[in-house]
Amino acid sequence: MTGLLDGRVVLVTGAAAGVGRGVAVAMAEAGAIVGIGVRRPENAVDVADEVAAAGGTPVLLRCDVTDGAQSAAAIAELVANHGRLDALVHNAVSNRSSEPTDFENASLDLWEEHASVTVRATWRLAVQAHPHLKASLGALLLMTSPAGIEGSAPLPFYSAVKASQRGFVRALAREWGPDGIRVNSIAPLALSPALENLKATDPERVKRIESLVPLGRLGDPRTDIGPPSVFLCSDEARYVTGQTLVVSGGRFTSL
Repeated sequence: MTGLLDGRVVLVTGAAAGVGRGVAVAMAEAGAIVGIGVRRPENAVDVADEVAAAGGTPVLLRCDVTDGAQSAAAIAELVANHGRLDALVHNAVSNRSSEPTDFENASLDLWEEHASVTVRATWRLAVQAHPHLKASLGALLLMTSPAGIEGSAPLPFYSAVKASQRGFVRALAREWGPDGIRVNSIAPLALSPALENLKATDPERVKRIESLVPLGRLGDPRTDIGPPSVFLCSDEARYVTGQTLVVSGGRFTSL
């Protein structure tokens, strides 16, 4: 997919690890200037190095998506220094996203943590990015989850906030279509930091998870989730909007 994003400017939130990191590197391989939106830029220098090695231009940005002023400043800095914003990929999730609970025992604190990173941040980022994406006829891409489509009993809050992103995608695709902005989401199944840790501590459990995937493995953030993300942010997907693409190796064929 080399060259699909030559000269384009893309901001990826939650780009320090996992899917976000993989997507950032894939955007770089496609030629993009990549805004690496992270809470602590000093801890993501290796990501910037990887983006540069992949052929992109890295821009480390302090971007805690729960802080509206900080995310606005990150977008403003990227546009001020590079003249445009062609795509925003909102990938950041709560550090507590894999914390199991049930409705009876769930805490308001846990709900607020999920909502702040996903529901409120999606709304704010969309509002902040809109004028720039309108100017560039760009794209908004949200990383949702199969849990937001089929539900997850141990992760009701995560399921709820991820489902909300699909609602944003459908509504914004209709509202922003006349502005020339495309809005889509990806529901990935990929090796996250949590799954990497599980693979080290309980490899048999990971093998059981992989056995449910027709292609026989969990997705790689860069090589499996990155290219579909590049596609949806490129002109190759100029007529695609309002969609959720399930990238799961066939694990979720009914979604």
